[in-house]
Amino acid sequence: QVQLVESGGGLVQAGGSLRLSCVASGRTVSSYHMGWFRQAPGKERDFVACISFSGARTYYADSVKGRFTISRDNAKNTVYLQMNSLKPEDTAVYYCAADRTSLSTNYHEYDYWGQGTQVTVSS
Repeated sequence: QVQLVESGGGLVQAGGSLRLSCVASGRTVSSYHMGWFRQAPGKERDFVACISFSGARTYYADSVKGRFTISRDNAKNTVYLQMNSLKPEDTAVYYCAADRTSLSTNYHEYDYWGQGTQVTVSS
């Protein structure tokens, strides 16, 4: 019932910035909690940030606090991840996810996923 499409990934040098976007479609999209996760080759999918359906609550992984900002524009059915001061260790495929019931840092709790967008940070 929910489709997610990420965009905005690419190649950037360390210290640079990127803004990822996730456009959602489907019923009651604005009522879903949203999250960003990332997965590097050979590693498990890690939590990055999440935001409640109203935008009032946000949570960040310690590794990105102070550098990344999650936001949403429900009128546009879009969630953003602004990434500043990028580091090589941020290199991963970034996934947008939707959770219909709760705000969670656990990827197993999310109900819908996008296909991902590659972020590569060079040293």
